[in-house]
Amino acid sequence: MATLEIKDLHVTVATEDGPKEILKGVDLTINEGETHAIMGPNGSGKSTLAYSIAGHPRYQVTQGSVTLDGVDVLEMSVDERARAGLFLAMQYPVEVPGVSVANFLRTAKTAVDGEAPKLRTWVKDVNTAMEAVKMDPTFSQRSVNEGFSGGEKKRHEIVQLELLDPKVAVLDETDSGLDIDALKIVSEGVNRFKAEGDKGVLLITHYTRILRYITPDFVHVFVDGKVAEQGGPELAEALEAEGYDKYVNAKV
Repeated sequence: MATLEIKDLHVTVATEDGPKEILKGVDLTINEGETHAIMGPNGSGKSTLAYSIAGHPRYQVTQGSVTLDGVDVLEMSVDERARAGLFLAMQYPVEVPGVSVANFLRTAKTAVDGEAPKLRTWVKDVNTAMEAVKMDPTFSQRSVNEGFSGGEKKRHEIVQLELLDPKVAVLDETDSGLDIDALKIVSEGVNRFKAEGDKGVLLITHYTRILRYITPDFVHVFVDGKVAEQGGPELAEALEAEGYDKYVNAKV
C-alpha cells in the first residue's frame, strides 16, 4: 500500500536577510487511492511543500520527516525520489532547448524503471498518451516545452504522468493558466491516473474550478505554512463562497 506521510515538516528558504521559515509544521498523510487537495492564498507555502517533497535544493528541511512506504524520502536524491515513485508536475514547466520530447520521455522512463523500454512499443505508448491529451504526436520531435503554449506544457506534464506511472503524483497548480478546454483535458488525464486505484494524488490549487472535474477525498486549507483546517469536498465549496479571510485573519 503506497503511503506518503509528512510529519511536523519545517522548511526554510535562503533570502538576502538570511533563512526564512516557510513551512511551520506540516502534517499530512496520503494513502493509496486517495486524492488530497491543498488550497490557500498566495504565499502560504503550498508550492514550497511540493518542491520540498521533490527535493528542490533551494528548500532546506530543518525539522520533521517525509516517508514513502515507510522509507525516508529526505535521505534520497531527486532522481532516487522519482525512482521510488514520486512525481511532480510543476506550476511553471521549464523549457529544455535541444532535447526532444521523445528523448526526454524515454530517458526519464529508463531512469525510473532501470531499463530502457522496447522502442517499438514505446513509440506506440507515447503516441497514445499524447493523443489522449489531444497533443499532435509531432510534438514528440520538438524540444521540451520550447514554444509550447501554457496549455500544451501542462498537457505534456500529464503525458509524463501517464508514461512514468508513479505511486504518488504531486500536482502544483496544474490548472494555472488553462482555458476551460485544456482544464478538462488535463483533469481527465489526472482522473485516468486516479482510476488505477492504487495511486495517491496531492493536488495544489488556488481555485475550486479544477475540483469540479477532479473530486478530492480530502481538502486542506493551507495558511502561513501549515494546515489551518481540513475536511471533505464540502470544504472547497465553503472556500469558494467565503474565501480565505477568516483563516488569514485568525493568524494575525
